[in-house]
Amino acid sequence: MANKNLKEAKAAKNDEFYTQYHDIESEMNAYIEYNPNVFRGKTILLPCDDPEWSNFTRYFVAKFEELGIKKLISTSFAQESKNYKSDWQPSLFETEDPRFRADKTAICGKIFTLTRDINKNGRIDIDDLEWAYLEGTGDFRSPEVTALRDEADVIITNPPFSLFREFLAWIVEGKKQFAIIGNMNAITYKEVFPLIKENKMWLGATGNGKDMVFGIPQGAKVRDEDRQKAARLGYVGNYTRLGNSCWYSNIEHGRRHQPLALMTMEDNLRYNKKMKGKQSYDRYDNYDAIEVPFTDAIPSDYEGVMGVPISFLDKYCPEQFEILGCR
Repeated sequence: MANKNLKEAKAAKNDEFYTQYHDIESEMNAYIEYNPNVFRGKTILLPCDDPEWSNFTRYFVAKFEELGIKKLISTSFAQESKNYKSDWQPSLFETEDPRFRADKTAICGKIFTLTRDINKNGRIDIDDLEWAYLEGTGDFRSPEVTALRDEADVIITNPPFSLFREFLAWIVEGKKQFAIIGNMNAITYKEVFPLIKENKMWLGATGNGKDMVFGIPQGAKVRDEDRQKAARLGYVGNYTRLGNSCWYSNIEHGRRHQPLALMTMEDNLRYNKKMKGKQSYDRYDNYDAIEVPFTDAIPSDYEGVMGVPISFLDKYCPEQFEILGCR
């Protein structure tokens, strides 16, 4: 169902899914719990964003002093360059500012930066954000935004799902720490899986294969069942849910180092309800390995090669398992 939702969104040229504050906070908390200084002294870039109301910007502005962030940079994509067209109007924040330019508001991206207590009220907060129009649209592939990538230490965002491969390659090229949201099916992409296999990227700590709720533009097409599911989760209005979204990251968190509790092969066959009726594990005809159809059926006493479901990566502990490949 979640895949169908994404395909329909792509067909309707809607590639905008706005992440909820709670989901950002939960994921960042996992990194901070593992390393309280993970963002201290760092420059954080939030590209593919809408800084005036983005929850990514809101979160890192609110936590700027607490986390010891050196500089926060947030960029937006020009309204006229977006695939999905809506009845957009510039915000009062922009139009009432002396820097407002009617000739730039729709065709140029914006950059917001936070570094210091500008208004001298004794704290660094949202009122200290400085902004300007970018020279271009704010496309992450532009030299302008790529220069910001090179300045940053960490990149965190929810990029357009249709550009996920290209966006990930852009980050990897810059050799940056990152935490980004994508479709869980992206694990199988030839540009993605080698990074996981080589332990250069892993799944984040939260939201993996679970329902994540996203805001959507006014008027965007949403399946009734997904809108209703979002409403049952407490989000009423312009929201949808995607059941196969996840975080991809190269920032350490404790969950990936927690060994998976396992039963022996004999106990799995005897007590695991998912293995009911089986006398033994199936073996592949063309490969010397056993098939393990469920992650919780991995036998603790088998040291050979196993074929496991893709959902295993949510429980993958590099100290416990070695990834050999993806078929």
